Parts: sequence; structure tokens; C-alpha cells
Amino acid sequence: MREENRCNCCRTKHTPRSQGQQKQLQNRLSRMIGQLNGISRMLEENRYCGDILTQVAAVESALQSFGYIVLQEHLETCVEEEVQKGNTQIMEEVIDLVKKLK
Repeated sequence: MREENRCNCCRTKHTPRSQGQQKQLQNRLSRMIGQLNGISRMLEENRYCGDILTQVAAVESALQSFGYIVLQEHLETCVEEEVQKGNTQIMEEVIDLVKKLK
């Protein structure tokens, strides 16, 4: 994507998140970090592969959900603001972001 098509609102100011939203996202991220540390301990303990894979799947699911929440915030704030300003090129960025989250 060309640089001029990128959303400038997110690069020049912070995304408007309330303290509650920030705390909720940080809590989710902390849980995922805990799950990853748990997987590391499982490897150290030479645990059963199936149990490890179950935890890997849980982390992947949690990370994808986290990404969708951030994407929704982006759509409702930065993208909406840019579309209202007449910048329809922002949709290219949205499509690229959705592809990355698949």
C-alpha cells in the first residue's frame, strides 16, 4: 500500500480509548502472556503433545479475538473519521488489515 493511502489519524494521535477499554485490552494481553508462559512450562516438563497443542490453539484463538477487537475500534474511530473527511482510500488499508487477521 502506498504511504499516502495510510490512515494518518492513527499515526499522528492516539486512538481514543477509555481507561476501561485500555484495561480490558491489557488484561486480555496479560492472559495470553500467561498462557504462553504456561506452554513454555509444559515444554520444560515434557508434557503430552496433545495438551500443548490444546494450549496453542487457545492462545491463537485469544490473539485473534484481541485483533478483532482492535480492528473494530480502528473502524469505529480512525476509519470512520477518515471516511467522513472524504478519504475513501482508507478502505485499502482496511482490506489489507482484514487480510492480515484472517
